[in-house]
This record gives sequence, structure tokens and C-alpha cells, in this order.
Amino acid sequence: MTKNTKIEWAHHTFNPWIGCTKVSPACDQCYAENMMDTRLKVVKWGAGHDRKRTSESNWQQPIKWDTEAKKLGVRHRVFCASLADVFDNEVPEEWRDDLFKLIEATPNLDWLLLTKRIGNVGNMLPVPFDLDRLYPNVWIGATICSQEEADRDIPKLLRIPAAKRFLSIEPLLGFIDLHMRGNLFEDDDGAPYQFVDWVIVGGESGNQARPMHPEWVRSLRDQCVTARVSFLFKQWGEWCPETVHCTDKAAESALYIATDGETRPAAFGARNGATTIQRVGKKASGRLLDGREWNEVPL
Repeated sequence: MTKNTKIEWAHHTFNPWIGCTKVSPACDQCYAENMMDTRLKVVKWGAGHDRKRTSESNWQQPIKWDTEAKKLGVRHRVFCASLADVFDNEVPEEWRDDLFKLIEATPNLDWLLLTKRIGNVGNMLPVPFDLDRLYPNVWIGATICSQEEADRDIPKLLRIPAAKRFLSIEPLLGFIDLHMRGNLFEDDDGAPYQFVDWVIVGGESGNQARPMHPEWVRSLRDQCVTARVSFLFKQWGEWCPETVHCTDKAAESALYIATDGETRPAAFGARNGATTIQRVGKKASGRLLDGREWNEVPL
């Protein structure tokens, strides 16, 4: 089966419409806004601006992918949407209805609906109380980047009855304790929930990328391993530890990053718990974490 995306955790990317509004620190360096608004002038980003529905020929692509998947006897994952948010308040309700009709018509595809608005999902699903049975090919994911967002949004995600639930922690901007106890999540009152099926972690790329401490990544990996939750490390991003990739040129811009996220030029010396990181670019930094790639996906 062909693959039309470079995203490591999906086989295809589908954008039913384009446009969004920044709602999180994770949005600060939004690549979609930089491309579709700033550079190409396709849509205007932000609240109160119209979203642009993509072409009918684009909407036919998942039908072709589904036919091919059925013929080959496989299932492939579709990331929806990389240039928008399915649960954006500015999106016409009929567009979302059309998307779920398309999802229903493509049962051989697993649809990964990733949102920064997890609180909207319950009110915008076609069947909020029976989603896992009527749409078994829908995975619901929440993007989080900090402990504050994890504490606020993970309980909301866990209350959604999706076939699979996942976290996209990209960019990871600080240490995050997922509060996993075994394979359960505990809320503030100590009540257990079945935890998510999948955790995706990655650093930030781009000119203004913020660095990521390796201990933040290792902690999330170890939490997932202990809880038997699938873990995928997507990328280091623009910055990586000098132990991963080191060049003389990169050393000129080397920083120390402390576990609390504070950064300072390496020339001024490191604090306890700080790690030397270098700006080498997304391609050079790669995906190795402690000498291996982490590509786990839930079955």
C-alpha cells in the first residue's frame, strides 16, 4: 500500500478542511499556520475566520485507500487532520457530519482524530455514548505539551468511549507525570480509569524550536513500559543531546538545558541536572532514544 505522509505514526494524512486557531503553547510555532496562512495565503488563521474545505477529489482519496486496504487484507492509519482540528468551533457542523459519513464508508481504515480541543469532543461526536461500537475504526487523541495540560485534558480523553485513545505529546515542553498506576490512570480523587492505548512523544522543529530535555522523554518512555502502553518516539526535533549527534558547527550554538526547562549558553557552564544540547536540525537529530527507535503501535 502506498503511503502519502512522512509522519512516522500514520500511513496517510487527510485534511477535510484547512485552518485553525492557536489554543495551546504547543501551537506557538505552528507549521500549518506558517505554511497555509503566512506563506501560501490559503486561509487566515484564528478565531472568526472561515475554514477552507478541501476539494471533492481530496475527499475521494480515503475511498481509494479503503479499497486498496480491503484488497490487501490490511488496516492502515489515517491522521486527520494535520492542517486543522476536527473539533474546532469554527467548523460548520455539516462538514463534520460529512467527515463521519466518510469514516463510516471506509471500515478498513483506522481514523486517528487528534485534537487540542478534547473538551469539545463529547458535544461534537455523532454518537457520543456509543462511539466505540458504531465507529470501531475511530481513535481519539489529545495533544498535550505540559503537566498542566496533562492534568486538565487526560481525564477528559479517558471519558470518551473510543475504540482506542492516544496522546500526542509533541512538542514536549517539560516533565510530565502521567499518573499511571499499573495500566490505570488515577484522577485527583484517586478514582481509576483505564489508561490510553498509545503515547507519541516528539521534540519541536523549526527556526524558533524550543529544546527538549532527554530526561523528560525517558520518563515518559519508562512510564509507558511499566504500564504496558505502546510508546512511539517521533523525533528529537531541531535540538538533540550531544550524545545523539555532535558536530563542530553545532557546538557553536550548544546550550545547557536543565530539567526544569531553563536554557543557557554552554559557555556559561551547566547546573546540576543540565544536559548539553546542540542545534543540528530535524533530519540530523533523528529518532534514536538511548540507541534505539521506539515504534510501538497498539494492536
